[in-house]
Amino acid sequence: MSKRFPVTPATTHLDKLGITYSKHTYDYQRKGSDVAADGLGVGLHDVVKTLIMQRDGAEPIVVLMHGDKEVSLKDLARQIGAKNVESCDVKDAQRHTGYLVGGISPFGARRQMQVYAEETILQLPKFYINGGQRGFILEMTPAEIQKALKITPVKVAR
Repeated sequence: MSKRFPVTPATTHLDKLGITYSKHTYDYQRKGSDVAADGLGVGLHDVVKTLIMQRDGAEPIVVLMHGDKEVSLKDLARQIGAKNVESCDVKDAQRHTGYLVGGISPFGARRQMQVYAEETILQLPKFYINGGQRGFILEMTPAEIQKALKITPVKVAR
C-alpha cells in the first residue's frame, strides 16, 4: 500500500509548473528545522527554513535560510536596499501565506512576495523545504526551485 501524502497549495502549484520534487513526512512535535532534520534523518544544513519577514515596516518578503543558520537582518536590509527588515509576527505570516507557522512553504502562498535565498542554498546538491503543512517536507534541487520561484540570492547567513 502506498503512503498517502497531503495535497497542499504548494504541491498543486509545483505540479502545475511541472517541477520535480519528492515528498516526505515526519512526526511534527513543534516547529523547527532541527525537528524536521531529525525526523527525516538528514543534516540540519540541508533543511531550508521559509521565513516571512517584512521590509520597511509593511512589505512582506520570503527569506530562505539553512536550518543551522540565522539571518543577519542588517546585512539583508543593506543587500536589498531596505531601511530595515524584521520578522513578521505569526498572525501576519499566516495571513500573507495562507499556511500555519511550522508549515509555511514558499510555494503557492496566498500573497505574491519577493523571495530571497541564502546563496549557498543554491549550491547544495539537494535540500528539504516545507511543503505547506506541518510535518510535510519536499526534497528538491536548486535547479527546480529556481524554475518555480524568482529568487534573488543574498549573502546574509550568520
